[in-house]
Order: sequence, then structure tokens, then C-alpha cells
Amino acid sequence: MNQSVNHQLEKKFKVADYLEEAEALVAQMTLEEKVGLCSGEDYWTLKAIKRLNLQSISMMDGPHGLRKQIGESDNLGIGESEPSVCYPTASALACSYNPDLLYRVGEALGEACLQEGVSVILGPGVNMKRSPLCGRNFEYFSEDPLVSGKLAGAIIRGIQSKGIGSSLKHFAVNNQEKRRMSVSAVVDERTLREYYLKAFEIAVKEGNPDTVMCSYNKINGVYASENDFLLKKVLREEWGYKGVTVSDWGAVHDRPLGVEAGLDLEMPGNQGYNDKKVLEAVKQGKLSQTALDQTAINVTALILKGMAHQESGFRYVPEKHHELAQEAACESGVLLKNDEALLPLNSQKKWAIIGGFAQQPRYQGAGSSKINPIKIDTPLEWFEHYNVDISYAQGYPLGGKGQSKEVSEQVLIEEAVELAKRSEGVCLFVGLTEGYESEGFDRENLKMPENQNRLIQAVTAVNDQVVVILSGGAPFEMPWHDQVRAILLMYLSGEGGGKAVVDLLLGHENPSGKLAETWPLALEDTPAYEDFPGMREEVLYKESLYVGYRYYDSYEKPVLFPFGYGMSYSTFAYSDFKVSVGEDEKINISYTIKNTGSVAGKETSFIFVHQCDSQFFNPVHQLLAFDKVTLEAQASKVISLSIPISDLRHFDVDSQSWQFESGDYIFSLGESSRSILDSEQVHLELKNTARQTRKSEAELKAYYEKNLVSQVALRHDMFEKLLGRSVNKTDQAVQKPFTKEHTLEDCQHTFMGKIVNLYAGKIAKEVTKEEPEQEGMILSTIREMPFFAMVASGDDMLSEEMMYGILDVLNGHIIRGIKHFI
Repeated sequence: MNQSVNHQLEKKFKVADYLEEAEALVAQMTLEEKVGLCSGEDYWTLKAIKRLNLQSISMMDGPHGLRKQIGESDNLGIGESEPSVCYPTASALACSYNPDLLYRVGEALGEACLQEGVSVILGPGVNMKRSPLCGRNFEYFSEDPLVSGKLAGAIIRGIQSKGIGSSLKHFAVNNQEKRRMSVSAVVDERTLREYYLKAFEIAVKEGNPDTVMCSYNKINGVYASENDFLLKKVLREEWGYKGVTVSDWGAVHDRPLGVEAGLDLEMPGNQGYNDKKVLEAVKQGKLSQTALDQTAINVTALILKGMAHQESGFRYVPEKHHELAQEAACESGVLLKNDEALLPLNSQKKWAIIGGFAQQPRYQGAGSSKINPIKIDTPLEWFEHYNVDISYAQGYPLGGKGQSKEVSEQVLIEEAVELAKRSEGVCLFVGLTEGYESEGFDRENLKMPENQNRLIQAVTAVNDQVVVILSGGAPFEMPWHDQVRAILLMYLSGEGGGKAVVDLLLGHENPSGKLAETWPLALEDTPAYEDFPGMREEVLYKESLYVGYRYYDSYEKPVLFPFGYGMSYSTFAYSDFKVSVGEDEKINISYTIKNTGSVAGKETSFIFVHQCDSQFFNPVHQLLAFDKVTLEAQASKVISLSIPISDLRHFDVDSQSWQFESGDYIFSLGESSRSILDSEQVHLELKNTARQTRKSEAELKAYYEKNLVSQVALRHDMFEKLLGRSVNKTDQAVQKPFTKEHTLEDCQHTFMGKIVNLYAGKIAKEVTKEEPEQEGMILSTIREMPFFAMVASGDDMLSEEMMYGILDVLNGHIIRGIKHFI
């Protein structure tokens, strides 16, 4: 390849389009050059090969804005980053149910990358919301894989329409932060394929992302970074994926095994630590040359695409991107309650604006996705912009979790109550403060800060015209629900959320968001309650397919707000629901929606399916399609949907195949999963029908039908039947010798372990002294990171020699350990 090849690279939009050129380049590489492409150069860039004119390209954090770091690098959002527009998080965007909107957000993210010279943005995340406690749920879309997959596919297409790569993550079953770098998610194969992999499959097939990022955790005992079943069999062979697989930052366990299993790129770079192991494995014949060549080809193709799409001097218009962030926040807001039509607000009245979030909004989560925003809209400034007569009281401290003092809290509450007394109505801005939810650790409960609950109780005691505006990344309890007149949920609405929320409150915009996850009444009601976050080494997915609305609706469990719920200032009427089966093996569904209100509005409708008399156990509702329509007042529209019959298949574990069942199917039309407006039963005679299922399937079906009303998770023996193997019921005691697979947390019960853990606490406090709300994230990360991951982390946290020294000391071999340090 000569110097002129740079100018011959065409702007093609798929990594697969560059594979032929990449193969020719790799044929010219030395063994050492091929091995070098197996890992990055540093935290964010890939290696260049100058003699072949192969340049370095960069990959940077997302997914709701570009986080391009300045100076010292980290993958936890601690370091400074370039200013970038911050969009609503996935938990908010999902409530829009608008793929077109997400495509445009993707386009904007791609333009930000073009400006900053970034070739791949790390996102979107499509992991399932197994439990509302997962600290990273704000980065994920939904508890339903169809919603997650469709919306992820849209944002991927938007990003990649600009020539920028996306990174679909975290593949797979990464549904908790607790011990995320070592825990094994134990899940039966049918549930794995029909639920936990489904969103990835939809996003891969509809979005064709340039990269797929593997998760930290194990799946059924095998690390994702070396999981041949996931990376080869499912992703490449079954789904036909042609892009690049990349590790989450520091997720590599055994690099040669990972190369053989199909993991192309290790990030971050770690000064060749694992490259040496790959080189030695090839020389010894333990790693095939074919696997190494394919890895080098895939990574080279990604680099070539990045080189072809570099646009020096490109600049996006920040004002336009900020307006898009405002629009996205507005369409994602969910009106949960509006008694006696208190909303839209009467702007002629005198309103008390109470709550620190009105002045300093909580608009994004913490961790690797933390964006340095271009500008931040605040509700206070936009109330003033619209000349609303307002007065403000802070109401509660704005510090992180556990940082406030009771006396100051009480003073703030008293000030808020006095303001509420002399106002005609109150807008209360509350929710989860910084430090309550973050990458790195899970929440312990579903509670809001108690000082905010006390504030709401005190204010509603003196004023009955109260609107509560909620911020947060995931569901929480509302003990005051019956005492307030209206509730507007904004999730984490990005830098434009301040304008968006005021536009919704004043009726300048009509709320159209609907919940993409169920809000339970209590933590004890959640299906994974008994098994989250699980044991030290394993977390058992004993609820199987019964996650979210699939559980709550099947067993008529009362909830605070159901999946798909959301109110509007309009009203909508549905009619003419029809279901038919076409000769093209499509299920054709049509119905009419009319806006019977006095203002224009948007309405999202849902199609659910249930199979009658199936041999398989099945939830009563499974989402088959959704659609969002915009209607002027009194206007109507016929909605026509065409759904492949293949969407009705089950995965049969014994035959290792997707199979149909002939029989009766109930198709339902709903405003939400708990508001079914019409249903039609259709008999389907299908080819490739399922054979007689195994005995355990019939036992499980009977068990579910009988027991799950009162008992969420499967009994242990029934779960073993579902898995087809035995698993531990309780934790095994941690005993010496400690190995590189262990963590600081594992050895905290020993004398030396206590000392090392105390030191880790001091490190976390020092690193986060400027942002104390991040301390919990950093401490959890350090204490729960396996020793092997510390060595390979790329930030010189620990050398291999030091690791063995620490392990020797922890195991009582003090002198030998000191020799390692020397």
C-alpha cells in the first residue's frame, strides 16, 4: 500500500465494505503487526502501522453525548472532557417510542464525532432492565427487547449515516453493577435467546453497528470476552454480523482464548501486556493463525473506514443540536397523573417553584457516560422567560448522598412551606440526587431521598395544588402519590430538559411519552427480588422469562404505573381493530385512532400477543409491535402494521432450533400493557411446528401456572430442571489461596485484606475529592475488580509483578511477596 491509497479510500458506510482491502493489507503484515492490532494503543486510540499507511483512529464514550477526554484518561467519567451536547439518557428517550427522533439524535452524535475527529462512539446500550436497582439502568432503554432493539437500531443508523461507527453494548446479560467484572449470570438458554439476546439481535440486523462491545461478566460460567457461543455461534454465524467485536474497557480475561473465540479488539491498550501472550500462543500453536488473521482483518477494516470518513474542519451548529436536545426531552416526558386537569398550569396564577433541581437540574447519570454539556437549560430561567409569576425555595440540600445535615434540611423545608402557603400552586422538582445511581454500583432500595419525601408531605399539608416533577434514571417509590394532584416524569432529560419541562407544564407542548418499563409499588414486588444482585460468584436468573410487565401482567400484580402508561392533554379513541394473515407469511393488523381532544397530540399504541394452549410456558403478554402517530384535534388515522410470523417462534433447547406452534393466538391492542382496548383470536397453521416438548418444560409450565402468583422466582430444583444442570444454592466461603481471579472484596475478612481495603478507600476519596458524589462508584470499582483486570486496565494501576506480590502477602507469604515488589 503506497502513500496515495489514503486518497483512494471511498466513503463506504459499513465495516464489511472494507474487508477486501483489509485482507490485502493484512497479507503484507508481519506476525508482530497482526498481534499488535489485537489491542489499542492507549485508552482511546487504535494502533497505527506507518509503513502500510494505516493510521490510528479513536473510540470515545457515549451514548447520550460525546465524551472526548482532555488530558489524563479514565473510563469512569472522572477526567475533564470536551464540551458536547448532552441528550436525554436512554431511559428517557425510550419513552418517546419514536425511532425517527432517535435517528436524528444519532445523526447529531455522528456530527459531534466528525467535529472532534472521533471514529467510533461507544453506544448505545441495550441491556435489559431485569431489576430497577441496576445502577446503570439510566443508560438502557427498556424492560422489553423489542423496544430496546428497535430504538437502538434507529440511533445506530443515525450515527453511522455520518460515517461514524457505533458500539452496541454490553454483549451480554450485563444487568447489574455489583461484581460486574467477575459474576456469572446463570440463565437458561431459552430465556437467554428469547429475552436477553433479542434486543441485540434486532439492533444488529436493523442497525448493523460497526462494533459490538462484550460485557465484563461471565455468562453461564464463561467470560463474555472469550465466549465462543456468543461471539461466534450466535453473533456471527446465526445473525450474520460482519463488524468488529471489542471488549469493554478492561474486560479481557484470557486474551489468546478471546482471539480464538472471536473477540477482535482489546481496549484499552495496556503497553502490550496481552499482546505478548497472543504472540506466544501463536508461536506455540495454541492459537490458530487463521483466528489471528481474521482479527487483524476486522480491525484493519474498522481503521480503513475511520480513515475514509475523517473530515478536517467540519463543524456542527451547537444551537441546532441544543434545540434537538430540547425536542427529545420534551417528547420523552411522561405525564403520570393529572387530577382535575391541573395541567397545563394557569400561567396567570402565582406559583411556588420548590426544589433544588429547578435551579440545578439533575439531567444525566454518573460514570463513563458523563458529558460536559454545551449549556444547561434550567426550569427557573424558562419560567421567567415566559413571564410566569414565580417565587423559588430550594427545599432540600443539593449535595450527594449522605452529605446533608438534618438541621439544614429542616430549615429548607420550613422555607418551602412558608412559600407554599402564600402561593396559589406549587411545582415541586424532586428525584434521585447525584450519588444515588451510577455506573459501578447498584441501588440498595427504591427509595427517594427521605428529606424530599418529608418536603412533599409538608408542602401538600398547606397547599392542595401541587405538581411533582421527577428526575432520575430508574423507578422509585412514591409514598406521597395520593397527596399530589399531578406528576410529570422527566427521567434524566439532558441539557435541554429545563425548557422542555416548562413547555410541557405550561401546555406549549403536549406530553406524549409513555413508560418503557414498569414502575412497581415496592421492591419486594419485583420479579428478581430474591436473586438480585445474587451470590458472590453467580447470580441465578430464576424468574426466567417473567421480567417486567411479562411477570406483573401474567399474575395480575398491582403496580404503581404499568409498562406503556402515559397521559396526554388530548384524548384518543380506538376502533376497527382487525387481524389477518397474509400469503407473504405476515400478520396484518389495522386499527383507527382518533384524537377526540381539543389540541394536537401524539399517541403510542401497542400490539401484544399470547399463545393459547402452548406446550411452552409463556407470559400472558408479549409485545409484538408499537406505533406512534401525530394527530391534530379531531383528526383520525388508520394504523396498518405488518409483522413477520417468525416473530412468534420459540427457541426449543433440545433441538437447538427456533420453532413454531400451530394453534390459537390472541392479538391485543392496548394503550398500555394494563389497558387492553380490543383483542382478536386467530388460528394459525404454521410450518416447522414444534415437536413434543421435553417433560421438564411441561412441569415448568404447570409450576408457573400454579405458583408464581405468590412466589416470583422458581424453586431451586425447578430452576435446575430449566437449566438442565445443577448450580450452587448458596455462596461458597472464600478461602485461601487467593488468586488473580479474586478481588479486594474477597479478602477483606483477612488481616492483610483489611489493610489493603482501607488503602483502597483512601485512593477512592483522593481521586474524587473534587466530585465526592463519585466516591461510591470508584470505591466499588476498585474493590470489585479482579486482580487480573487491574493489571490489564491500561492505567498502570498494577503491574503483573506487583499483583503476584500482593497475592503472596494476602496468602501469608510475606517475604516472597516483598521480593516481587523489589
